[in-house]
Amino acid sequence: MYRFYFALLILIAPCMAWPETESLSAQTDPVTGLYDFIINLQEDERSLYRFYAIRNSPERNERFTAFYNDKLQELEAYSFQDMNVGGRVEYLLTKRDLQDRLYRLQSERDEYQQVAVYTHPGLPLYDLEKERRRGKNLDGSEVARTLDQVSENFHAVSRQLSSDDIKFKRSLAERAAGIVAGYNQALKSVFEFYQGYDPEFTWWVTQPYENLTHQLDSLEIQFENAIDESTFPKDDGSGIIGSPIGRQEIIRRLELNMIPYTPEELVDIAMKEFEWCDRELLKASREMGFGDDWKAAQEKVKMSFVPPGQQPEAMLDLYNQSVSFLKEHDLLTIPPLAEETWRMRMIEPERQKISPFFLGGEVLQISYPTDEMDHDDKLMSMRGNNPHFSRATVHHELIAGHHLQQYVNNRNHPYRNFRTPFWTEGWALYWELLLWDKEFPRGPEDKIGMLFWRMHRCARIIFSLNYHLGEWTPQQCIDYLVDRVGHERANAEGEVRRSFTGNYGPLYQIAYMVGGLQFRALKEELVDSGKMTFKQFHDAVLEENAMPVEMVRAILTDQELKEDFKTQWRFYNK
Repeated sequence: MYRFYFALLILIAPCMAWPETESLSAQTDPVTGLYDFIINLQEDERSLYRFYAIRNSPERNERFTAFYNDKLQELEAYSFQDMNVGGRVEYLLTKRDLQDRLYRLQSERDEYQQVAVYTHPGLPLYDLEKERRRGKNLDGSEVARTLDQVSENFHAVSRQLSSDDIKFKRSLAERAAGIVAGYNQALKSVFEFYQGYDPEFTWWVTQPYENLTHQLDSLEIQFENAIDESTFPKDDGSGIIGSPIGRQEIIRRLELNMIPYTPEELVDIAMKEFEWCDRELLKASREMGFGDDWKAAQEKVKMSFVPPGQQPEAMLDLYNQSVSFLKEHDLLTIPPLAEETWRMRMIEPERQKISPFFLGGEVLQISYPTDEMDHDDKLMSMRGNNPHFSRATVHHELIAGHHLQQYVNNRNHPYRNFRTPFWTEGWALYWELLLWDKEFPRGPEDKIGMLFWRMHRCARIIFSLNYHLGEWTPQQCIDYLVDRVGHERANAEGEVRRSFTGNYGPLYQIAYMVGGLQFRALKEELVDSGKMTFKQFHDAVLEENAMPVEMVRAILTDQELKEDFKTQWRFYNK
């Protein structure tokens, strides 16, 4: 039977249209090639991170610098002109990210060189860790001698830092402390590898290891405390000490996120949006019978909080209302598994000092007081998390916000690792804007609650940019949230502390409203014009995965992108 089919194939082969090698190559989809490039880039990067694990080491910096430069050369070999718009977006964003990584590595090298005179005694530890990776048989007595010498040299450094009262600007102090932490990491890696498995190594090295570990711990703290107070923001009474980045760095980061506005222009946009909120707030206040005394109306809304222990169920009720509303208006696709698999947890009291409200994603994290909190803190937490305020944030954190974002992203173009808060938080905030327009608030109390958060997003732009421009102190930011938005003071302090010391990027807080306005402008361009339905638009945004919103727009409108693309979309026209 097989012989028959083989003979038949020989007979019909001359009649078949077999592609020539050259034409087959010409038909290769360049986006597929870029997909492979990005996947390999990500996996190669992970491999290198695992191998060169000691942060701040020159070896690590040099290897990644060479790696990213090589990847830039490989990327530029692709034919940009032959790509479709999705491929061009991937090309531009991959190139942007590689260049940004090289920029940050150069900054790391510059800082390393400035503190090297104080940190160089630990260099032999890098050599030991390098040999450890390949399992070289180390001479225990030689290792002990090396550790003793490193310890002696660092004792001299520590004495010099103390006696000369040497101070550094904050970034250099943190870099020096990070280098010392890397030495400790390398030392631990070596010792734990041989300890017990090589009796001679263990006999010789244990005591010198313990001595040096203790010394490195102390030296790391010494560097952390060696900050020049003249370059360090003074405590204005708030206890919040951040690091303002300045106008030049703000603009660089805005361009990186493809936001073609100056900080001053963004503050002006926030003020215009605030004016809209003010008008709507007065309407709701009058409807509640409080006239123009919106703070009195807001106070009544705050007192609608649920008793202790009942907040999770109240939030479940709000979730059910929001999802029913989305389905009723057929606004987007909601996969049943996404509805099934989200869950809740409570935020521990200490963390509520930084996160006094919701956190979201697949796990909805709820702030509400516990029995050991002070009485005033309990009341402020309950008042700030009342159901009318929370009406604007449950769908932000779950569906169609962060939970659905993560769910769909993990299943569509997952290799597009171009995350930016202007997409992540902007999308979730966009739903607050849209559901307001769709009349999701049921009455003036709901409007007061939703407007609280909308004003808060405007205020975030204003206070965070003014802070990073060096115009406002943290206490001024707190006062602004209390006086202008109506925050409980403890919650305002938590928000400002989160903004400036919570490991968020300097632009993170402005990304909510700015990104939301970008998505609203794109919705007006595509949905309000009749080119797409709401459902088509929303599903398409999620399925393209995370990237600067201007690049989402480029894909959905099939723009003719150029290889020297510069951000230019002026999305705010009010």
